[in-house]
Amino acid sequence: MKSACFVASLLASALLAAGCASFDGRGLQPGKSTEQDVVKSMGQPDQRLTLPNGDTALYFSRLPEGRAMYVATVSSDGVLRGIDQRLDYANIKRIVPNNSTANEVREILGPPWRVTHMGRLKRDVWEYPWRIGEDRRILWVQLSADGVVREVIEMHDYESDPPSGADSDGGMGTP
Repeated sequence: MKSACFVASLLASALLAAGCASFDGRGLQPGKSTEQDVVKSMGQPDQRLTLPNGDTALYFSRLPEGRAMYVATVSSDGVLRGIDQRLDYANIKRIVPNNSTANEVREILGPPWRVTHMGRLKRDVWEYPWRIGEDRRILWVQLSADGVVREVIEMHDYESDPPSGADSDGGMGTP
């Protein structure tokens, strides 16, 4: 009886997983898949932008735990051009303090996971958790009230990746 319950549980888990949206659009084919296929596979986009050439960029946030932002670009005739993961060093380096705008950041990286306000500085801070392999990273983009990027801070995400091992108390000698 236990093995029958186990098999039923596995089957139910597999069916549930098959019904969930694809994390990264695996299985979609540029030039063949349609916008409807993308949405069916990846779920509803978190952001939709019309690009200057008439294409549409669909942003699929996997933040905070997935630490990824996938963008599916669909041509004006509704056919998938490609899917790429935007949270990487190449795209982060495109954001230039005192030059880039909030709209450019949204186009490059997509919607932030969290926005906080720094009252004294009169800035909003957009937060993007991301990763390089297993290294958890954090990106903060500070924007002034006029929508201009003023500072970009990128570093290891110590808050989500606490130290481990025998000396995990930081050498403080926990009693």
